Amino acid sequence: MKTDLYDFIHYCRVEKGLTNNTLQSYQRDLQHYLNHLQKNNITGIQEIERSHIVAFLYDLKENGRSTSTIARTISSIRAFHQFLLRDQRSSKDPSELIEIPKGDKKLPDVLTTSEIEALLTSVNGTTSFARRNKAMLELMYATGLRVSELCSLETGDIHLQMGFVHCLGKGNKERIIPLGQTAAEAVENYVHRARPQLMKKKKHEILFVNHHGTSLSRQGFWKILKEAAGRAGIQKKLTPHTLRHSFATHLLENGADLRAVQEMLGHADISATQIYTHVSTHKLKDVYLNYHPRA
Repeated sequence: MKTDLYDFIHYCRVEKGLTNNTLQSYQRDLQHYLNHLQKNNITGIQEIERSHIVAFLYDLKENGRSTSTIARTISSIRAFHQFLLRDQRSSKDPSELIEIPKGDKKLPDVLTTSEIEALLTSVNGTTSFARRNKAMLELMYATGLRVSELCSLETGDIHLQMGFVHCLGKGNKERIIPLGQTAAEAVENYVHRARPQLMKKKKHEILFVNHHGTSLSRQGFWKILKEAAGRAGIQKKLTPHTLRHSFATHLLENGADLRAVQEMLGHADISATQIYTHVSTHKLKDVYLNYHPRA
């Protein structure tokens, strides 16, 4: 079964072109799944029955796994068994009738415009690192990029004069995102006054680099964000995705078209974008309760 898992991951990487994040999720979920089967004396793909999958999912629930984690695991298992069936390694798909649980959609955490202002102001400075951090945070909030997309940007992806960013997102889907003047100035300042010093004579096109002159990691950016939030006095739980959530929410609060926001975020399904309308509605309700005299 380990060989089957290896071949499935290879298929997803080479033929389906899935991102590293998705591949890692598949690998993690399915390794856990196969370990459970082996502990229960299941040694071959043909031996797996629907009851074995149900027992595995029940264990996940008993161990306190969230509904979203279980739903993602079911998706991983389904994709794996469908591959085995298509590749004629199995004559059945025991996951076929497994239902994915529907959980309540959790509203994303967002920053207010004043918190965003405090966050971006906290990274002002003239050092190479300050210029880099300012450019990254301004760019994240200005475009709604995912952190993986931000860290993989190359110098040729930023078009400062024309005011847009070229991004290669999930599933290798390309999109063009407008770039505001403030973010463009921060990026230009970094490119001309900081990046050459950080590169340390290295030659490559990755836009944002660390102190070694190599590509800054997602974990590296997360550390930068946490430090900036601390200086800004922001107490909310903050992740790189919070800037993406804030980008979308603030656009919709100010009257942006939902389809345009979907395009900028790179969502394949508009239902993924619609959650931000719920955030905006939630804010309207708070305003009503706070200020209407008979609320």
